[in-house]
Amino acid sequence: MNIAPNSYFGTRKRLTATVASLAVIGALGVGALATGTAPVLADAVRVEAPQVPSFADVVERVSPAVVSVKVKAKIEPAADDGSDQSDDQDGMNNLPDNPQLRRFFKEFRGFGDQGGQFGMRRFNHRGHNDGQPRPVAQGSGFFISDDGYLVTNNHVVEEGSAFTVVMNDGKEIDAKLIGTDPRTDLAVLKVEGDGKFTYVDFADDSKVRVGDWVVAVGNPFGLGGTVTAGIVSARGRDIGAGPYDDFLQIDASVNRGNSGGPTFNLNGQVVGINTAIFSPSGGSVGIAFDIPASTAKEVVQDLMKSGSVQRGWLGVEIQPVTSDIAESLGLKSEKGALVSSAQDDGPGKKAGIAAGDVITQVDGKDVASPKELARLIGAYAPGKSVDVTVWRDGKSENVKVDLGKLPAGDKQASNDDNKQPATPKADTLADLGLTVTKSDNGKGLVVTDVDPDSDAADRGIQPGDVITSVNSTEVSGTADVDKAMADAVKSGRKAVLVQITRDDANRFVALPVAKG
Repeated sequence: MNIAPNSYFGTRKRLTATVASLAVIGALGVGALATGTAPVLADAVRVEAPQVPSFADVVERVSPAVVSVKVKAKIEPAADDGSDQSDDQDGMNNLPDNPQLRRFFKEFRGFGDQGGQFGMRRFNHRGHNDGQPRPVAQGSGFFISDDGYLVTNNHVVEEGSAFTVVMNDGKEIDAKLIGTDPRTDLAVLKVEGDGKFTYVDFADDSKVRVGDWVVAVGNPFGLGGTVTAGIVSARGRDIGAGPYDDFLQIDASVNRGNSGGPTFNLNGQVVGINTAIFSPSGGSVGIAFDIPASTAKEVVQDLMKSGSVQRGWLGVEIQPVTSDIAESLGLKSEKGALVSSAQDDGPGKKAGIAAGDVITQVDGKDVASPKELARLIGAYAPGKSVDVTVWRDGKSENVKVDLGKLPAGDKQASNDDNKQPATPKADTLADLGLTVTKSDNGKGLVVTDVDPDSDAADRGIQPGDVITSVNSTEVSGTADVDKAMADAVKSGRKAVLVQITRDDANRFVALPVAKG
């Protein structure tokens, strides 16, 4: 067969065209090609989104009520003449010659060193740790009235000499400090304006549940209005910040500059005020703590009225009731607050409350812990008469107390027991693992030695401690201790409650007793 020189290439071209046509037919369909209609492409991917909450409506309504708070420090920082070479350890001298970059890193120098126990951080308004106050720093706040009252943290304003509020639209207004309450870390400012301010209400936080959605609005790192969202992670957190700890824990991102800012529920009500975070690194790790709305509302009202908060004072030192202590006292549960001492000039002692009493109720309200007692008493005004229920000598008694005014500083109880050097003669309390001697004033027994394998050592009793009573009975010799232990065994108790004095402060320790 004779084939023209170009016939192979012509055949190949026809085959290629045929394959292409088949590909088109496969993609578009035979009908489209046959009828000459426009090709019909497959639909783009569409997914039916699940019903999830949007925070946009809440944020749109509440944002005008949230502000940034600029604070001018009372002490201006010393001028930096560049002679201090210590900055070089932070790498500052190795940065490129860029003023903005240097300023950025200088603002954040020392940020990771603000830790405290377990990385707990309550950022001060300067937001750094180099010991030199910034002339201007920032926190957050929010309006609670249309005439210009607003709330922030005490630690945001505590070292300030002048305050400026930056509105959501960028407008700046000078503010006046109305009052502060360091014990709850709250402060109230006031601004004046021609019109009315958008404000928000406090929520009923008793209805807040773990797992509820929340939105935090604030001024992190000085960036201005920023919104983060999360849930309520826990309630009633005690972070060691003070006697009234009762924080909400949230997992919304909270950082330096958020302090004093509000956390909202989906109804646009304030459920808490950002005040601290848990952070090993200094940044948000999803564990933030809010002052609950119920606490904030009461304190803020007092600050608006008088610029300060007046709290009731019971005048006793207290400690938790452990399972051992409950057992030694015949209590059915570990609830209550054990009185370790009653201050001589305090209203509690005047009313008859004594060391060894366990306070179980105040005006019929149960006392679950020392923190709960502090909150209950602090909620009353000075001069208020309250009924205090105590567990004493195996039964409940009611004591009426006229509360005093909480002193400005922490007032410690005094104790006249002097810890003197041990006399040559010492006695052994073998069942307790203690060696003791009589004190020079005849009041109590001075611990001279502690068996390191004993329960007394495990519970922290040390040489030099003074045992002043056992099961609320004063002791002056080992015979008194032996009798108290024997009485406890007869009563079917497994431990005795030992009152210890150390450094002019009292505490109670429950020690197991051996049954003969």
